[in-house]
Amino acid sequence: MAKLYVVGIGPGSEAAMTGDAKRAIEESEIIGGYTVYAELVRKIYPDKEYFTTPMTKEIDRCRLALAYAAEGRTCSMVCSGDAGVYGMAGPILQLLPEYPDAEVVVVPGLTAANSGAAVLGAPLTNDYCVISLSDALTPWQVIEKRLRAAAMGDFVTVLYNPSSRRRADYLMRACDILLETRSADTVCGWVRNIGREGQEHKIMTLSQLKDEQVDMFTTVFIGNSDTVRTNGFMVTGRGYSQV
Repeated sequence: MAKLYVVGIGPGSEAAMTGDAKRAIEESEIIGGYTVYAELVRKIYPDKEYFTTPMTKEIDRCRLALAYAAEGRTCSMVCSGDAGVYGMAGPILQLLPEYPDAEVVVVPGLTAANSGAAVLGAPLTNDYCVISLSDALTPWQVIEKRLRAAAMGDFVTVLYNPSSRRRADYLMRACDILLETRSADTVCGWVRNIGREGQEHKIMTLSQLKDEQVDMFTTVFIGNSDTVRTNGFMVTGRGYSQV
């Protein structure tokens, strides 16, 4: 039976891919994905057959990949970061009952929360949560509820999809919600184009973060009450008494 690998490629560079991710792609005849991520893989594996779909066509992309696998062609669906973190593993597994001749294998990758945290230092040393600010699939009222819960729980909070042309003020709105219970001096940071050409990062306070210009390729990190800025790094205390 041919396999459909759902592959997390991490930030997109060959160096940041896991060995399992590379093996899955090398074994595959066909590579599918969102256009930007498929093109990152094409640079490494130019001789493969590719198919892509734009944003909002994710389900079409999943069905096409499953259909290839059901026909007996080994395929990889590539996702940035980890395939199960805001990736295509979920919808593919939900659709799998419609394609009984396809076998699916999920291959994990390095998600932006982890790779971005390494750029900033060690902000995720203790409990943390990840929240997407995109309301394309989650109502804003639910996002607000999750932001307030994260703030009240004193979680370090990682924000995916913090802004877009349609959602230009969403990071500002999120910061206003967090400032209801968090100190304005809370240490925060962001990383743009993690692991790719043009990577950049910045550390600031929560009150300053409110006015930062970010985009869909930026991951935002909001510290908790134990997060500090030290020697240019963002670090969350673990609670060790010797430190």
